[in-house]
Amino acid sequence: MTMAQLPKDPVMLLSFTNTQLRDFYPNLSEFCKAFMVDETEIVQTLKGIDYEYDTTRNQFI
Repeated sequence: MTMAQLPKDPVMLLSFTNTQLRDFYPNLSEFCKAFMVDETEIVQTLKGIDYEYDTTRNQFI
């Protein structure tokens, strides 16, 4: 799955990303590598809806 295949809607992207982080990936970097997406793009998209990645919780909050 590439960024083109990830949900376009920021709220859906948030839900998808947090679920993947919770269930399969130890951190955002590993998630991005697995999906071959730019970490900065995901962070900026979710920042646009006031969510930031928390490394200690391994989720966007």
